Amino acid sequence: MFTGLIEHLGTVSHIDVDSAGATLIISDSAAILDDCHTGDSIAVNGCCLTATEFDKAEKGGWFKVWLANETLERSDLGERVVGDRLNLERAMGTHARFGGHFVQGHVDTTATIVERTPDGDSIRLKFQLPEPTPTRPSLLRYLISKGFVAIDGASLTLTEVNDSDRTFGVMLIQHTQEKITLGKKQLGAKVNIEVDMVSKYLEKSVTAALEGEGAEGGLGIRTMVEKIVEEALVKKGFAK
Repeated sequence: MFTGLIEHLGTVSHIDVDSAGATLIISDSAAILDDCHTGDSIAVNGCCLTATEFDKAEKGGWFKVWLANETLERSDLGERVVGDRLNLERAMGTHARFGGHFVQGHVDTTATIVERTPDGDSIRLKFQLPEPTPTRPSLLRYLISKGFVAIDGASLTLTEVNDSDRTFGVMLIQHTQEKITLGKKQLGAKVNIEVDMVSKYLEKSVTAALEGEGAEGGLGIRTMVEKIVEEALVKKGFAK
């Protein structure tokens, strides 16, 4: 579990992609390796990955992760090249303040930057989600204005959502621009998106209740209401 508050920017020093997945080595990462152990989870541009090897001193501190094909399909990590900077965050500690939002590090999809507009010292960014498919339905129902979304692992507030053109926007203040990679990405660049997991659980629970999945007697709320109305009509003599 993560908070979406980026701790450090690391640098890609090696990437090897093949049909089985990819190996990624991230250097200049000593700032987050002081308490690292083999097997620890580290969010890399929003993807929860396992540190399989690390060295706290060499190359400014580096760690190695393995990317499964599912991660490569859902995220942009397979498109990174040597020298690219990446957002890094260690798993949330129970003793720390929870300043962002619940971020699992399970990227849902990528989006594309379609607008980049200066606003004083801040920058307004607009993103477009891909067209939905049977296997990848739309994520827009989980996005609301003033809600939150994880973009490349950073917890950000949504300033606008437009369902008709599949777009949503955020604003980066100057401080945030300096602390995460998003402030330097240009038009056409891809970003990793993770929507609020709580809204997913809520949707599933409400749908199950309405349709009767797991309900006592197998009756959903809709069926129960219909049954009550039918019984009332019979009792009043309006139906048999």
